[in-house]
Amino acid sequence: MTQENQLPQSAADLQQIYRERFGSAVSYRRRVWEHLIAGFFSQYVPENASVLDLGCGYCEFINLIRAAKKFGMDLNPDAARYAAAEVQIIAQDCSQPWNLPPASLDVVFTSNFFEHLPTKTHLERTLEHAFAALRPGGRLIALGPNLRYVPGAYWDFFDHHLALTDRSLAEVIGKCGFAPERIIPRFLPYTMSDGRRYPPAMVRIYLALPLFWRFIGKQFLIVARKP
Repeated sequence: MTQENQLPQSAADLQQIYRERFGSAVSYRRRVWEHLIAGFFSQYVPENASVLDLGCGYCEFINLIRAAKKFGMDLNPDAARYAAAEVQIIAQDCSQPWNLPPASLDVVFTSNFFEHLPTKTHLERTLEHAFAALRPGGRLIALGPNLRYVPGAYWDFFDHHLALTDRSLAEVIGKCGFAPERIIPRFLPYTMSDGRRYPPAMVRIYLALPLFWRFIGKQFLIVARKP
């Protein structure tokens, strides 16, 4: 049995699921990520950094972030199709040892990915590999739906397996050796896969008004460091 067959969805399954879910919104999502990066995430990623986008999907983040070295990890074959020329795609199960040298990364970024892992063991092993791949002082940046604020809608996606909140993820991140730097239980709205298309420029306005996060945000953000 291959590593891929041990996972709930095959590479072909992932390709089909995400083409149907996001295929019509690729250009819109890119514009949204332009504002998210410029308005928020760039502060955590030095331009000389070596960055891995874990569960990179259609590579919106890793293509747009300014960094010296860029990697994306995903089993979806479409990741390589959408990756920019300077992005190296690593097609592997993230719970298996990573095909990267130890202490070679400055940032591991992941968005809406951990909930897709099949078990808590897969999540913990993934975090252990991220810890090993990061240099001392390197950052893990994790964004994802917070089950406390989307209890039913969380399960509307067939490939959601792990039930996570900001508290449970912070707990296992700490168990794996990371030191939390910033935890925001309510950060971004839940999803961009429901057909709504707000003007991307509204993202910059939203990011500049944290008061609104408390009412609209349903995704957590955790930034943690490797000591």
